[in-house]
Amino acid sequence: MKLLEYEAKELFNKFSIPIPKGNIVTDPESAKKFAEGLAKPVVIKAQIPIGGRGKAGGIQFADTPSQAYSLTQQMLNQKIRELSVNKILIEEKILIKKEIYLGITVDRNSKSYVILTSSSGGMDIEEIAVKQPEKIVKKIIEPILGLRSYHAIYIAKHLGYSSKKMIDLASIILKLYKVAFETDAELAEINPLVETEEGFIATDARLNVDNNSLYRHKDLEERLFESYEGELTQREIEARKMDLVYVELDGDIGIIGNGAGLTMATLDTVMLNGGKPGNFLDLGGGANPDRISKAIEFVLMDEHIKSLFVNVLGGITRCDDTAKGIVNAQKKLGINKPIVVRMMGTNEEEGKKILSDAGINSYDTMEAAADRIVKLTEGI
Repeated sequence: MKLLEYEAKELFNKFSIPIPKGNIVTDPESAKKFAEGLAKPVVIKAQIPIGGRGKAGGIQFADTPSQAYSLTQQMLNQKIRELSVNKILIEEKILIKKEIYLGITVDRNSKSYVILTSSSGGMDIEEIAVKQPEKIVKKIIEPILGLRSYHAIYIAKHLGYSSKKMIDLASIILKLYKVAFETDAELAEINPLVETEEGFIATDARLNVDNNSLYRHKDLEERLFESYEGELTQREIEARKMDLVYVELDGDIGIIGNGAGLTMATLDTVMLNGGKPGNFLDLGGGANPDRISKAIEFVLMDEHIKSLFVNVLGGITRCDDTAKGIVNAQKKLGINKPIVVRMMGTNEEEGKKILSDAGINSYDTMEAAADRIVKLTEGI
């Protein structure tokens, strides 16, 4: 889940990471009043869950309250990369002495957090890695030991700092690690972390939390579906609410399987036979008749779907349960879209009989089933 900048900064503030004075607004008058109270130049920032806002016009500077009003009004009435701007973060403009990149993410190879820092802040870390790799300091965090003070001091020193500034920067590095660790973040990033005459300030913030950990963060779980805006289609969001692993595609043949690998193979086989998959839906393991029925209803109710191919290898998910779910969904919906099933494994014969009694075709191989569903769909 991608938190918006102001949400990430609220968490940073709880962990005592310095942030600019700011306020979230939804109308230009509020922006003007905040700028008047601040009595200094401000930054107007669109709150959308994507990077690169600045290049797309989502970050503007205002020297006066009237400019803050007009820029906020303008930004709230536009779309940035197809996303509507509904919230604006207005902050004090910081006098920058130097910019630093500071990020913590997951290193899949070492199965650990890794700290990436650079003396060239404000740029994409990927761009720095290509053009100026010598400016990146990388530190794998050993999971059991965690990040220690001497690690953070080592990093700050290698960024060119000493004395009090080295200690101050090390303190922020430790705090950012604590944010990442305690929120189960996949990415915690400050870019740029700005050095000023008074100290260091996080002028931007990114925090991506692992969705699988949200049961531990009820305060974040409540806004999970808001974070999908702009990333998922409306049907994909609906599927997430129903706890279905679903991806919308542009074809007309519905695809349901149990297991990501099998479902992907089903898509490929349908395409090899000349068909166009309309979705990817993975039931996962141990699906009961109710879950199977719910998945089938969801796919068949899509007006773009002309037919349905269900491909199940019965193990924990039993074939008779699969058949019951298919038949129940068909009866409930009363939709006569063609359904072809390939299933084998646990309680296979019982499942095939249930389907046969309901007049639904079942096949022993994925290739034969794919060929049949494509031909049926072509005739619609």
